[in-house]
Amino acid sequence: MFQPRWLLRIIEKLSPGVTYFFKTQERIVALSIDDGLDPATTPKILSVLEKYQVHATFFLISSRVEPNPELITELLDRGHEVGNHLTQDEPSVLLSEIEFEAAVIEAENILSKYTRPKWLRPGGGWYKKSTIDIAQKHGYRVVLGDIFPYDTHIPSSWFASLFILCNIRPGSIIILHDTGMWGKRTATTLEKILPMLDRQGYRVVPLSELAHSP
Repeated sequence: MFQPRWLLRIIEKLSPGVTYFFKTQERIVALSIDDGLDPATTPKILSVLEKYQVHATFFLISSRVEPNPELITELLDRGHEVGNHLTQDEPSVLLSEIEFEAAVIEAENILSKYTRPKWLRPGGGWYKKSTIDIAQKHGYRVVLGDIFPYDTHIPSSWFASLFILCNIRPGSIIILHDTGMWGKRTATTLEKILPMLDRQGYRVVPLSELAHSP
């Protein structure tokens, strides 16, 4: 149930260039949502975020952006941030360096029609040194997170909510998912946790705002 930060600190030292959380004493955390866009579920998530006046970083798969230009426009108009999550829902670690770089560039070419992402999250959450090197070459900062409630594995909003609330710390980066049943559960999970985090004194913000916190 608990994800220890000491283990992530070790991983960060062994693989410099990947951010799992930010060091801050302020009660501020980042919300990130992977794998959109989905016309059936992204609006539900946006509605919940607007209800609680929370902004997030959406890591978008570029092949899902072109069929839904109105959704990315709405997302940005509402003050949310976009990150590069490559072109397909596939483990980036299985791609060759040439394939990975091509995916980074292809996704950037699509996303840059709307915004200029500064964050990159490799597909599947696994990476190699070349992943970091290529991302940095193209001006990206690689980011994962320290709170992943296994929402793609355990079909329970109750579990995801409890997991997040048990592990939340100042500077945490929460990872949830959009599309299909994942997106429906994310909307439900956010309805549960956002008011509780507010009562605990936490501000929930996009990655860029957390990165610039004291």
